[in-house]
Amino acid sequence: MAPPIPILDETGVNALLRKAFPDATPEAFPTVLEVAPGRVKVTAPYRDGLLRPGGVISGPTLMSLADTAAYALVLAHIGDQLMAVTSSLTMNFLRGAAPGDLHAEAEMLRLGRRNAVCDVRLWTEGPDRLAAQAVVTYALPQP
Repeated sequence: MAPPIPILDETGVNALLRKAFPDATPEAFPTVLEVAPGRVKVTAPYRDGLLRPGGVISGPTLMSLADTAAYALVLAHIGDQLMAVTSSLTMNFLRGAAPGDLHAEAEMLRLGRRNAVCDVRLWTEGPDRLAAQAVVTYALPQP
């Protein structure tokens, strides 16, 4: 089955994310770098306060980026539907995420009428050294 076609580009998705989270500080907020059919790439800048004891990026930080990447992917494909909400997030931590900018690539596994299921892969060192992987399901707003 062919991947769904996005209706928003990077600029449109970034604008919607800023609309959904107006109080987020721009320098700390993730940015959508690329939108493609069934995919998005997102980055979040490294900053002080992201590390847990042991010197790796904290799990809640990775979970937040996974959720944001999935939300960006959903918005790219359904448009201005800010009431799409997370209904499930399953996170697999694969290795410690070294300090550095965080990167996520999200892929749409299923886009239905009621929900969207996304696979998200996260890293700091490179896509060949994944720090975590998540499956995120979004409940889509009904008319």
